Formats: sequence, structure tokens, C-alpha cells
Amino acid sequence: MSELSNIIADGFTQTYRDFGKKVRALSENLSEQEFWTKPYPYGNSVGHLTLHIIGNLNYYIGAHVARTGYMRDRDREFTEGDPPPKEEVLRRLDEVVELVVKTLEAQTTDSWGAGYSAVGMEFVNNRFMMFLRCAAHFQSHIGQMIYIVNEHKK
Repeated sequence: MSELSNIIADGFTQTYRDFGKKVRALSENLSEQEFWTKPYPYGNSVGHLTLHIIGNLNYYIGAHVARTGYMRDRDREFTEGDPPPKEEVLRRLDEVVELVVKTLEAQTTDSWGAGYSAVGMEFVNNRFMMFLRCAAHFQSHIGQMIYIVNEHKK
């Protein structure tokens, strides 16, 4: 890997791991019920947003770059009626973040620019852009979680 390729992979690795830790920290003081409750008549719960992030990363990075064979049910990420325990969801988040890290570590100078195509990423044409978009998506949902957690504190 070239120096620039290492810098890119290391930067993304730190970002994805930091985002995973942030979701854990935000979830830490939520009860099981609060984790799955949406405090507004619109939007989502922290739990459903976490399932969505897990699905997003497993699909765009796992299935389309790491070739894990993951099959996504995006609608269920937001509507899971029989949700798993909070700790199981957070464990799954840790696992998918580590999958992303391993996939990042496998990138080379040439693979960053390799073609990329997936439903929902029509304007992304290479792996670098896809990793960037997924990180931005992850961060966006962390922002939503901050508002949800603050609402639960009221």
C-alpha cells in the first residue's frame, strides 16, 4: 500500500471506530425500552437507527466490497417489531465496524479508484467515494441519535 493509501485507510478506520464508540456512548444510559422508543411521532428510535447503520454498512461495504453475501431488508431496519436486546444490537454494530476496518485494510492504491455500483449509490462510482458516503451517512444518524437521547433525558 502506498503512503497515501495508508493515510486514507487509517483515517477511515479511525472514523468508523469513533462513530461506533459514539453510538455505544449514546446508548449507554438508555434503558432497553428507551433504546427502542421513538420520542417523536415521526422519525426513529436509537435502536432502529442502529439497525439501519448495521444494514447500510453490511450492504454497501460487506456485500459489495468484501463480498460477504449479505442480503438486506432495509424496511425491517426501521420497523423491526420484535427487536433483539440492546446489547446484541451494539455487538452487531461492533462486528460490522470491524468488517469495515478489515475491508479498509485490504484496499490498495489501485482499489480505491475501482468501480463501484449498488442500488442506492447511483452517483458513487468508486470505492473511495463509497467509504466516504457511508461514513457521512453514519455520522448523520449519530446526529439524529443525539437529539433522541436528549429528548429521553427530559
